[in-house]
Amino acid sequence: MTKQNKKELGKTLWGIANELRGAMNADDFRDYMLSFLFLRYLSDNYESAAKKELGGDYPKIEADDKHSPLSLWYVENEQDIEVFEKQMRRKVHYVVNPKYMWSNIAELARIHDGDLLKILQEGFKYIENESFATTFRGLFSEINLDSEKLGKDYEARNKKLCTIITKIAEGIAEFSTSSDVLGDAYEYLIGQFAAGSGKKAGEFYTPQQISTILSRIVILDCQDPTTGKKKKLNKILDFACGSGSLLLNVRNQLGSHGIGKIFGQEKNITTYNLARMNMLLHGVKDSEFEIHHGDSLLNDWDILSEENPARKLHFDAVVANPPFSYRWQPSDALGEDFRFKNYGLAPKSAADFAFLLHGFHFLGKEGTMAIILPHGVLFRGGAEAKIRSKLLKDANVDTVIGLPAKLFFSTGIPVCILVLKKCKKPDDVLFINASDHFEKGKRQNQLLPEHIEKIINTYQYRKEEERYSRCVSMEEIKKNDYNLNISRYISTALPEKKINLDEVNTKLVDLEKEITTIEKEHNKYLKELGLPSLP
Repeated sequence: MTKQNKKELGKTLWGIANELRGAMNADDFRDYMLSFLFLRYLSDNYESAAKKELGGDYPKIEADDKHSPLSLWYVENEQDIEVFEKQMRRKVHYVVNPKYMWSNIAELARIHDGDLLKILQEGFKYIENESFATTFRGLFSEINLDSEKLGKDYEARNKKLCTIITKIAEGIAEFSTSSDVLGDAYEYLIGQFAAGSGKKAGEFYTPQQISTILSRIVILDCQDPTTGKKKKLNKILDFACGSGSLLLNVRNQLGSHGIGKIFGQEKNITTYNLARMNMLLHGVKDSEFEIHHGDSLLNDWDILSEENPARKLHFDAVVANPPFSYRWQPSDALGEDFRFKNYGLAPKSAADFAFLLHGFHFLGKEGTMAIILPHGVLFRGGAEAKIRSKLLKDANVDTVIGLPAKLFFSTGIPVCILVLKKCKKPDDVLFINASDHFEKGKRQNQLLPEHIEKIINTYQYRKEEERYSRCVSMEEIKKNDYNLNISRYISTALPEKKINLDEVNTKLVDLEKEITTIEKEHNKYLKELGLPSLP
């Protein structure tokens, strides 16, 4: 399927969403829409694998029968189901009872079956608790099928769901069901819903263009990026993962076999569920990722709270787009936390450095961390200046990248990317000022492929370019009191044009001669006409 067709699927689904949501809040309808798309993927992927597994024993059904052929096999081979499902768990890592598969749900919706809502509720519980070896409890916890937003009573809600599911089934019937295609559609819808959510979008969505920059940076060799991509990253972490798109982008850059295991953490329950669905829908097996619901600032994830250095988890890449200037409550106990005690605590008014130090603590010696932060972290004083100074003195800050304003749905402020390493080779800091390199948009500005390529190329080969990039010595940074404000090191002002006074004087003399000649000729014509000459 072409890229254009993938985009068309996203547009088709977005059109359905706009048509059907009515007065429902876009965020609420998003959860229904994406859950049904997820169910479609799980079902079709499972059925395709089952067809291959059963071979000639896979049932053939009448052309007008809309139910899954697997339903018939389950009825006729009840004694073999356990063995079959054990084999399917080994191959695709999950099972789906045909009763709850998308084809059956879509058929119940088409004929407006009165039990659709009840069966859908059962199906969601089944997938959460029985489908996977890893229990995905609460996966659909934010999908309230009993919500009055769907209808005032059971009958009205059932009718609304029939309409929504039928429209979705018709809309995507002609499109491929592969993880590549549906995954792209899922990402497109998340982006579209994010655009409609305004400031709330920052909770779950990093624009793909920025996500691509971070991803392409962390997959390059840490010591010598000029050698290109690493062959494999064993473990990657995003401690504020939102819908998981940033982690998936890293995976996409290296290929499905280029990542050992994905780790993500998310505080918002709805977004946490989105991330888990997003992973599975993109073909990431349940054994290949762990997403934790919790607060990174409190470090409440057991696998990250290990203080023993010998047992501590280290990651080959850390990426993050944490909430900007988030207000938090740093306690005395947190002051002694192993992540912060050597640096001090970030101020209450802005947890930016607390997020950075959390991720940096778990970065491996040969790893790269790329984090999106507001520009204030580059120059604010007080506790932040102390943290920034130590990171610089310890040679942990590798690159500072300034991005244009209005790239995010959630804020119009310009942001920066900090690239950190625990064992960096250059003894300077690379500054990239990409703030003027973008395409202007009505609501959001865009980074085009050539803008992204320029940033990556400059980082990879540590290129210097007037008014764009510069490698700055630590001595110069120290003289500036460890202030990283990009404008201190890269001037974007265009130099004044040099004026050659001799050339200007010659032009003036020539102009005066030309004026005198024209005046004489003009007066000649006036005299011939019997008119007075010009003075």
